[in-house]
Parts: sequence; C-alpha cells; structure tokens
Amino acid sequence: MWEGIGQEYGMQYIRSLCRASVRLTLRVLGVVWVCALGAVVGAHAAELKVPEEAAMARFDFEQQGIEGWHSVEGRWGVEEMPGAPSGQRVLVQRATENDFNVIVAPPGPYTDVDVSGRFKPMAGREDASGGIVFRCAEGHYYVVRANALENNFRLYYYDRGRHQLATATVQPPALGQWHTIRVVAVGDHIQAYLNGALLLDHRDSRYRAGQVGLWTKADSITAFDDLVIRGVPGS
Repeated sequence: MWEGIGQEYGMQYIRSLCRASVRLTLRVLGVVWVCALGAVVGAHAAELKVPEEAAMARFDFEQQGIEGWHSVEGRWGVEEMPGAPSGQRVLVQRATENDFNVIVAPPGPYTDVDVSGRFKPMAGREDASGGIVFRCAEGHYYVVRANALENNFRLYYYDRGRHQLATATVQPPALGQWHTIRVVAVGDHIQAYLNGALLLDHRDSRYRAGQVGLWTKADSITAFDDLVIRGVPGS
C-alpha cells in the first residue's frame, strides 16, 4: 500500500517538474523572440524617407530660447550644460509632478515628417524618459520614447490617455549620457530609431498631420538638444 502511494507521489512530482520546465522554456523563447525583434526590423524594413525638398527646421538652443514654443505641460527652460552636443545650451524639463510633460515646437503642422534629436535622462525615480511627439493636434498625438529605468523602446498614441502601439526590448539608455532618438512617419507608416538602430516599424492611420514636440513622463528630469525637423506641410 505505502509503496503504491509513494509511486503516485513520485509521478506527481515528476509531472510538476515537467510542467515547470515547459513554462520556463516558453518564457525563455519569448524573451529571445522579443530581443531579436529589433534586429529583424532593422534587417528587413525598407527605410522610410520624406521628400528631399521637405522643409527643415533645426533647434540647438544656442542663439535663441523657446520663444514661439507652446508648453502643454511641464517646466521647460534653456540651461547651460557643459558637454552638450552643440555648444553649451540645452532645453531641460524639470517638472516632477505631472503625468506627462509636453512642449510643442513652432513649425508645422506637417503630414509626413522625419524628426531626430538628442536627449539626456538626468534623474527620476519613477521614470527617466525622453521622447519625440509628432502629429500633435487638438490634444492628441503620437510619441516615441525611451526610458533609462526600463528595457523597452515604445510607440504610443495619446488621446485622453496613453495607449501603446508598438514596443521593442533594448538596453536601457544610460542615465547622465546623451542618446539619439528619431522617428519617421510617411502616411500611416511609422519607423522609430534609438541610437541609430531601427527598432520599431508600425502602421497606424488615426492621426494624419500635426506639430512636433518633446516629451517626458512623471518625475523625469531630461535634457534635449539638436532637434531637427524635416516635414511636408499640411493639415
């Protein structure tokens, strides 16, 4: 009798080990797939381009501040910062109490757009992010962002709340260092880059035109520089 019970418990134990092994294997495969996503996108996606004659605007904050910009939320200001990518002056967001902080640049609106810039996550306990807002109009927009506290690079749309559209697993951009971020939107096709690597390739048609801006979340204190906008005017 006792021998039969022991065998039954032994079989149950073996079955539980097998189930745990399968779950672990599936989790590992999932991580490998997500980590490989950026490489797959970069290898197979044709690079989007706006027309060569697209209008260009450049902001390095050396000769002028943010006159003409519209601060939707946040405490934005131009500050001197040794080691800045261009000269000594950068745009810094220092508010820590808002859900999201957004500032919109003067040019636009644009339909197709190619936007690039540099950001330096400086501090944040809840969040330490920097992002580019595009097709911003009437309170809604797209944003692509990276976060020094998370290993993901994401595209969202915002309309009375933030909604995720696409994500890629990345090495978190280091605090206290400058990083590059870029987004290209042509029609409903959107591609996003972090530090020169094409990581997101997505289609979404809900917003067709709008202005460009910069973005942080929560208590992120972040510096921005070298914002370059190339776009096709339209509304």
